[in-house]
Amino acid sequence: MGMRKEVILITGAAGELGQALINQLADEGRSNIVALDVKPIPIPIQERCELAIPGDILDERLFSRLISEYAIPAIYHFAALLSTRAEFTPEAAHRVNVDGTMNLLKLAADQSGWLGEPVKFVFPSSVAVFGLPDLATKAKEGALKEYQWLEPTTMYGCNKLYCEQLGRYYAHNYRQLAADQHRGGVDFRSLRFPGLISAFTLPTGGTSDYASEMIHAAAKGEPYRCFVRPDTRIPFMAMPDAIKALLDLSAAPAENLKSYVYSVTAFNPSAEEIAGIVRRHFPDAEITFQPDERRQAIVDSWPEDQDDTWARRDWNWQPAYDLDRAFDEYLVPNIKAHYHRE
Repeated sequence: MGMRKEVILITGAAGELGQALINQLADEGRSNIVALDVKPIPIPIQERCELAIPGDILDERLFSRLISEYAIPAIYHFAALLSTRAEFTPEAAHRVNVDGTMNLLKLAADQSGWLGEPVKFVFPSSVAVFGLPDLATKAKEGALKEYQWLEPTTMYGCNKLYCEQLGRYYAHNYRQLAADQHRGGVDFRSLRFPGLISAFTLPTGGTSDYASEMIHAAAKGEPYRCFVRPDTRIPFMAMPDAIKALLDLSAAPAENLKSYVYSVTAFNPSAEEIAGIVRRHFPDAEITFQPDERRQAIVDSWPEDQDDTWARRDWNWQPAYDLDRAFDEYLVPNIKAHYHRE
């Protein structure tokens, strides 16, 4: 094992989280990254990695190749079929989101045994694991704690909630009756993200993507029909804070962590409030509301906000971007530059 180079494995490397994390790690001088995605990984991202692989997390032969060449003490597992796409192909979503995660957890468990210490497995979960029955309950409950209303209405939410449980199992109970039971397990750490808004990558099928789509359309000078009602309210976070949360949780001493799963959040504007901010920055923006009944029902089942007390208590979570700073300093300047808008 001493001859194998230690690397960080990042799945879903072509997606929003994957690209942002790779850039941040590379900026910090950490280029020992193996990037994996079934979709093409942008050349600038590939150039910041030790190795970029086009591949499927359902391909177990691919993992056999990886472990023959590398030691993998840390995995950031972002590959997934997101909420909207998953509803069109729920069986495929289950294979990718659950079977793919199982493959990676097994890889982490095997690596933990070979390395003699738990592999750190960082897993992004989602606000989609929650499932509120109606708008009256949503308004009454406000910010949900990690253990409340875990009755997801989407395949994506079901997948994420189950994978949180799988992570707990691999961390604490993996092969508990086997004669060669693993000692130490996997160091599983999960973040329940709200809707994420990125200035640098386009939205790719999340049900919360109306916020991202709204600002990108305005910057391109295109009209946008929002698929939720103006009064729709769910939690959001700017992408730099998502990366900060991943790295802060990853760096936290294991003895400080009292949970395997932590909610994090930053701000929770209504869709109309987001539209107002976009119009302030792009006065010619054409934003109308034409709710899609089925997608609206999904968003209505998610909480108005998430309670991130546990994260603040155990690893000192603090978002750097509130709503105004997210738009004024991060989203608007960078998206304008991307589309060459003054």
